[in-house]
Amino acid sequence: MAVINIKGYIVSSDEQWIYDWLNMEATSPKKVDEEIEKAKGEDLEVYVNSPGGHVFAGSEIYTTLKSYPGNVTVKITGLAASAASVIAMSGKKVLMSPTSQLMMHNVSSRTSGDYRDMEHMAMVLKNTNDTIANAYRLKSGMSQQELLKFMDKETWLTPDQALAYGLVDGIMFEEVSAKQMETQLKLLKMKEKRI
Repeated sequence: MAVINIKGYIVSSDEQWIYDWLNMEATSPKKVDEEIEKAKGEDLEVYVNSPGGHVFAGSEIYTTLKSYPGNVTVKITGLAASAASVIAMSGKKVLMSPTSQLMMHNVSSRTSGDYRDMEHMAMVLKNTNDTIANAYRLKSGMSQQELLKFMDKETWLTPDQALAYGLVDGIMFEEVSAKQMETQLKLLKMKEKRI
């Protein structure tokens, strides 16, 4: 089994050398491609502990892992936030450490210009939110509208919550029955109605 680490910021392949030079953890599509090439078709175990970063680099890594012909197991060991939470959805099996968290939010950007530039950027950001939500939808089966609401309010999920929503398949070191999962989901829905 080959191991791939998704750690530090998610950066473009062009920026990876800067982080390497500064001896800072970062993950780029090129770095993941190199690790996949070394794997030579073996099953992959992907460890995620990242605050996220560049949305399109994250999308590229997600697509590469999702397209991998072998088995891909993702283990969230600390934080899978922002673009890293999208990458985490690439696993055929996704597990969370009992001490980890998963965070999803809207895409953000900086722009300058007149009102037309701002309106254009708002449209680009909304469209990007829609495409990012697809990764969560494909994994969980939740509706696009539910997921966009989660992203709107910047949602942080515990392992139990992520499991109940179907965003992960299990919690590391624990056995969870289908009945427990159903109970957790009911509790979450009751909490949401109160909010």
